[in-house]
Amino acid sequence: MGTRTANGTGNIRKRPNGTWEVRLSYVDADGTLKRVSVYGKTQREVREKVKAVRERVDNGAPATDDKMALAAWMARWRETTLAVSNLKESTRSLYASLSRKHIEGGVIAAIPLAKLRPSDVEKLILAMRSATKPGKPTKDTPNPEPVRALSDSTIRSTYTVLRLGLDGAVRDGLLARNPTHSVQRPGVARKEAAHLDPEQVTQLLAAAEGSRYHTALLLIATTGLRRGEALALRWSDVDLDAGVARVRDTVQRIDGKLSTGPVKTDRSRRMLPISPAMVALLRRHRVTQLEERMRAANQWADTGLVFTTELGRVVEPRNLLRLVETAAKRIGLEGVGAHTLRHSAATAWLEAGVHIKQVSDLLGHSSVAITGDVYGHGSDQSARAAVDGLSGVLGL
Repeated sequence: MGTRTANGTGNIRKRPNGTWEVRLSYVDADGTLKRVSVYGKTQREVREKVKAVRERVDNGAPATDDKMALAAWMARWRETTLAVSNLKESTRSLYASLSRKHIEGGVIAAIPLAKLRPSDVEKLILAMRSATKPGKPTKDTPNPEPVRALSDSTIRSTYTVLRLGLDGAVRDGLLARNPTHSVQRPGVARKEAAHLDPEQVTQLLAAAEGSRYHTALLLIATTGLRRGEALALRWSDVDLDAGVARVRDTVQRIDGKLSTGPVKTDRSRRMLPISPAMVALLRRHRVTQLEERMRAANQWADTGLVFTTELGRVVEPRNLLRLVETAAKRIGLEGVGAHTLRHSAATAWLEAGVHIKQVSDLLGHSSVAITGDVYGHGSDQSARAAVDGLSGVLGL
């Protein structure tokens, strides 16, 4: 026969298999009467579990965590909470992709919410860090060793998505606590940006001369624009008489489709000066574009963009990357990537003595600290000139 436990915590009884059970009734946050059974090997164990359940209920948490698999919950969260959030469309698309690929399809996807622990979150992080892919062959290393498949940034963003998703589970009463809150956010190692010296940049641009997007490369090289920002620039954003350009948008890929949208941060929205020589090139480019528009007639897409395809549409950013890589290969340069021209501009400014705050503003960095971390290098010649100059001032 069951006996009433203290403080109205339910009836405790011994089951035929020798374990103990307490059946609890409680009213949830929605005012619904619910029941739950708590089991233990001894009366003491079951009473401790009942106490923990009562504390959860009194704190507004569910009596027990839900048994839904993590993958199933993240899919629901992605299709509801994430879909109606105030995040930018590009961010929602990115988070949905990370959830599908690395969480819903990851190593902890099948774990029920009720059994998800901080160590499981760490297991996911470790699995992502250890994932590899074939290395990129080069002339000197035709059969390279495997390299990491996922960047620190991707791992950190995936952690952010999981944390947001499980916050939603807590809000919906499926979890009492979010286990990601007990796991340190993965770090992102800052890497100094690879760059070219001015002579190499000149050679690279010369090797790309004659290509459709040569003027876009010149603009990036002289202003430090990101590829997406340069390709999202509209004529309405450019004042050729004043020699300035307003950066407001970037090219982004959402659900596989190219489009233009606002840049991510307030600091990325900025005014950039354009040199007189670059203004002259843009004037000639505009004439060429108007001629293309006339030839395309009603097939022309009136996007208003400075740099477009032959039919006026948004340019695929990878086309600029291929152009840079082809030009670099032509002159024997290796390790030239998507942002090499931007990095080279920043390095040239700093070595020319431009204040780091001004360089940070030109680049649209969210803080001067980022500029210092990414461009913390300098040439040996610049270092020697700085030391020699100070020695001269001190009369040494």
